[in-house]
Amino acid sequence: MIDFNTEKKAEYVQKMFSAIVDKYDLLNTLLSLNRDKYWRKFTAIKSELKPGGRAIDVATGTGELAIELAKLVGANGKVVGVDFVKKMLAKAQEKIKNTKYEKIIEFIAQKAENLPFLDNTFDCATISFALRNVTDVKKTFEEMTRVVKAGGKVISLEFTQPKNFLFRKIYYFYILKVLPIIGGLVSKRKDAYVYLPNSVINFPSKEKLKKIMEDVGLKNIKIYNLTCGVVAIHIGIKP
Repeated sequence: MIDFNTEKKAEYVQKMFSAIVDKYDLLNTLLSLNRDKYWRKFTAIKSELKPGGRAIDVATGTGELAIELAKLVGANGKVVGVDFVKKMLAKAQEKIKNTKYEKIIEFIAQKAENLPFLDNTFDCATISFALRNVTDVKKTFEEMTRVVKAGGKVISLEFTQPKNFLFRKIYYFYILKVLPIIGGLVSKRKDAYVYLPNSVINFPSKEKLKKIMEDVGLKNIKIYNLTCGVVAIHIGIKP
């Protein structure tokens, strides 16, 4: 297991996601039992974006959440997807090619901790299943908050640890024992699907994540637990 507290993490994450990009969407759907689509749609709805709105999806990956946001802002809106894994962005760009989203979504290669935008640019900032992979969670939230307008939302969709003891035992068995086998067989990169479940277990609790959001100045933070607490959505408002 890599050291979660070193810069080596960024290099590892970049190489890992570059290696599994071709099977990434398939495995997300397979390993989540097809719930990942619902989680993203629910997140997009909670953004409350309006037609003509502007949103940024941080660590966008293959652009799945960016597309959901684009559906809300429409032809007169704008969604920017940011990621530092260029192969992921290439896959995302390929996905929207020759679709109505091609003129709405722009993909930019950049780290989550250093967003290349002015203060108060967007109505909403989202990040999904990626906070576990950044090198600095607080800095990422600071940047997301900075680029959002006053009154705008900062939203995280992330795996978490279920509170129910029995369900947590079953869940841990699945992600630690079953997931690496399936993920490894399909992607040919078992190490990636050993890293990913361990990153869930080592990630801050929902309460700690809420505290980090409060520390960067976000207010009225709400938490939505989905699918028996397998994932959680944190939503904060920029005052």
